[in-house]
Amino acid sequence: MSLEVVVLVLFGAALHATWNAIIKAGTEKSLDAALVSAGGAVAALPFLGLLPLPLPAAWPFIGGSAILQFAYFQLVAAAYRAGDIGLVYPVMRGVAPLLIVASSGYVLGETLSGGALAGVVTICAGILTLAFEARHGSRRAMLLALANACVIASYTYVDGIGARRAGNPVSYTLWMALLPPVLLFAWAFSQRGTRHVRVNWWRGLIGGTGSIASYGIALWAMTKAPVAMVAALRESSILFALVISVVVLKERASPWRYIAGGLIAAGVLVLRLG
Repeated sequence: MSLEVVVLVLFGAALHATWNAIIKAGTEKSLDAALVSAGGAVAALPFLGLLPLPLPAAWPFIGGSAILQFAYFQLVAAAYRAGDIGLVYPVMRGVAPLLIVASSGYVLGETLSGGALAGVVTICAGILTLAFEARHGSRRAMLLALANACVIASYTYVDGIGARRAGNPVSYTLWMALLPPVLLFAWAFSQRGTRHVRVNWWRGLIGGTGSIASYGIALWAMTKAPVAMVAALRESSILFALVISVVVLKERASPWRYIAGGLIAAGVLVLRLG
């Protein structure tokens, strides 16, 4: 993996942790998740006319991704209602690349090296370390985070393949961003109304721009390097989320979170080098 890809994916990881913190800090997490998704769509609109349409083979993947993204944002909101970002985020983002690396040989025919297997074991150690903190936290938050890790792994495969078939990964990303807000807002409005949106629209625009930029970088990188490796490297966002949880959101972090964050980051690094 080239240095250019590594640096851009790490930048995208920082953006990803930031927009998750925006949702966690909000008072209406389902609506904030919908706002972030809508913000991504607004950020995408000005560029649609400048890029070619995705090739026909990519459109089924765009549709499938929209459904998975809807499930993803719903689970993000539910998990952040149940637990701290410093606990929920590492589980969501740490387990997902583990699932991808473990199954990529069957799904994509990618061969796992010894270094990749070592990275999987290290990430597992980090996730098991978080289980110690879960004894004193919300088990519901942990279960929601684990469920969302499965969704993340699923849409990573869908979008990784879709971006490769689209002919232009940026165009795929922008079109993919348009459908989830429709589903999310329909659900959120039916539950909570519109006042929160009028007051907090700017949060969605900032978070959504960061979200679409982060994911666009990842999909571009997946056209340059194996999907499993990009997905794993992207999860360095765990460290950014840990810093945000302590410094910005003032969450209390036990030593287990720091140990887990370090182990997960080390596993990501091993996967990168492997």
